[in-house]
Amino acid sequence: MSSATAIEARRGVVLGVAAYAMWGCFPLFFSLFDGVPAFEVLIQRILWSCAFLIAVVSLMGRWTALRREFQGPREQARRWVWSLGCALLIALNWGLYIYAVETHRVLQASLGYFMTPLVNVALGMLVLRERLSRWQTLAIGLALAAVLLQLVMLGRLPWISLVLAMTFGTYGLLRKRVALDALSGLLVETSLLLPLSLVALAWLAWHGQSHFGDTGETTVLMIISGVVTTLPLLAFAGAARRLTLSTVGFLMYLNPTLQFLLALWVFGEPISASQLITFVTIWIGLGFYSVDTWRRHRKLGA
Repeated sequence: MSSATAIEARRGVVLGVAAYAMWGCFPLFFSLFDGVPAFEVLIQRILWSCAFLIAVVSLMGRWTALRREFQGPREQARRWVWSLGCALLIALNWGLYIYAVETHRVLQASLGYFMTPLVNVALGMLVLRERLSRWQTLAIGLALAAVLLQLVMLGRLPWISLVLAMTFGTYGLLRKRVALDALSGLLVETSLLLPLSLVALAWLAWHGQSHFGDTGETTVLMIISGVVTTLPLLAFAGAARRLTLSTVGFLMYLNPTLQFLLALWVFGEPISASQLITFVTIWIGLGFYSVDTWRRHRKLGA
């Protein structure tokens, strides 16, 4: 490896760590919206993310790529449908995540993002007819065992974890249908959600239930939610250009790990023995999955 390549790889690692660290610290940010319902935080986040993304995409000159992707009547219709599906999934994922933070269920959110890679593998098998390796099958089996364990020991499913993992996993599956980078893709998705957000904001304001403008702190938090959403995407885009897929895949565990630690050490969420066993089971499954992924990319020279 040349010195220039090594420098670029180090920059990629720094950007990747920064991106996943910012995502992992999201509970700290969304916990500041004290007294603001998750639904209102969501629609404000969509509004200001869209506004900030327009500015960023304009500065980076990405409009040409956007127009090219949606050219042609058949391609246009198909990609708008995929983009709308992505938009609805990311809105559900964002809203549920904010709700999890507000209701002190960051541990469940963390578990959901630990489960996401395994959900991706399962969706690849079910939807794309991909063949699973022995280690991938074992990893998915352990994830299913962990969910059943919670059902048996606690009498309920970890529904927040499951919905977060399923929505984000399915979002990733649909995003492959639209050949746009993360920033441009999210701009399209938030633009599609923007009319609904504006209607919802108008309804809240009309009924006197809007918290925008109540205090300077709340208003500033709502506005900068767009910046907070976009910054890790910028860092991730820089990392993805410089790193192999296997390296990016290992770095992604930093996000739920930070959420897990924040839940225990900052938010003081209790963890029962059954929950701990569930996490350990998922971690073992992720270990098998990660080793298998590393071996595959090594064979391919990734």
